[in-house]
Amino acid sequence: MTQTTTPQLVETDVRLRLFERMVILRRFEKRVYDLFLQGFVKGTSHLSIGQEAIAAGFGEAMRSDDWTFATYRGHAHTLSRGVDMAPVMAELMGRAGGLMAGKGGSMHLTSVEHGMMGSYAIVGAHLPIAVGAAFSAKYRKSGQVAVCFFGDGTTNIGAFHEALNFAAVYRLPVVFVCENNLYMEYTAIHDVTAVEHPAADRAAAYGLERIIVDGNDVSEMYRIAQARLTRARDGYGPSLIEALTYRHNGHSRADPGKYRPDAEVAAWMERDPIPAYRERLEREGVTTQALDAIEERVSIAVDRATESAKASPPPPAEAAYRDVWSDGGWQWRS
Repeated sequence: MTQTTTPQLVETDVRLRLFERMVILRRFEKRVYDLFLQGFVKGTSHLSIGQEAIAAGFGEAMRSDDWTFATYRGHAHTLSRGVDMAPVMAELMGRAGGLMAGKGGSMHLTSVEHGMMGSYAIVGAHLPIAVGAAFSAKYRKSGQVAVCFFGDGTTNIGAFHEALNFAAVYRLPVVFVCENNLYMEYTAIHDVTAVEHPAADRAAAYGLERIIVDGNDVSEMYRIAQARLTRARDGYGPSLIEALTYRHNGHSRADPGKYRPDAEVAAWMERDPIPAYRERLEREGVTTQALDAIEERVSIAVDRATESAKASPPPPAEAAYRDVWSDGGWQWRS
């Protein structure tokens, strides 16, 4: 794989935080799936089970005032920016205690306080917005970096090319991260793309370096995030990273994913980032007891978040009139 980082040992405390981040993301989304089956989560939802290393690595490396822009598969990116599980869970249930008062749901998670600048349901829509945020950071000399996550299917959308070109021309502090899970909804990306690597093989067209990383290796994701965030802050412009990964489930809760070959699914399940990282940590001297304690702590937190979300009431009808216009409700407008 092409990369630009020199392998370095990640400190033990950071590795433990990376492991805990991934466990949080996995346990949370598994609970979301269970709650959907129980009728608590309405509508569709797009889980990133299997892809946790990408969100965890960047979440650990980013500065608190950096910005995250994500797709509709944004639960993990939201949590990895430090948003509590309870309001996210409540939002998925459409409750008043939700992150957005129950009005945004799974595909529109946003927390400006945490630098989570939205999950976008329209494929590719957020890339130009991330570029605009990066332009603002450069203009204000704030040192902030916009990090924009998207799937492999986005690389065939016009906004992808427009955003990369603009960011490159103006040397903007933005890191584009393609989460290549091999499928754009139900279609294999290689069936509809002229190049093997949909993001990395197009980087040269915009004067950018070809970067391909193992998106299931959380330490590698953390290292590449550190390197590229630093590069952006130092004024060297954008980066485009293609992180190879795989979703364990179908595209959404309604998709059984039967279009994927059984052998392919089995091979990627063997590369599950969480048990693989746990085994690695144990080989490197982290005790089983320490890792068990992390998993137990996360399980308790997920249970508490679930009960908190269930206890939150539905939003009142008048909530539909709030946040419609920047200066209040819409009732007085003709």
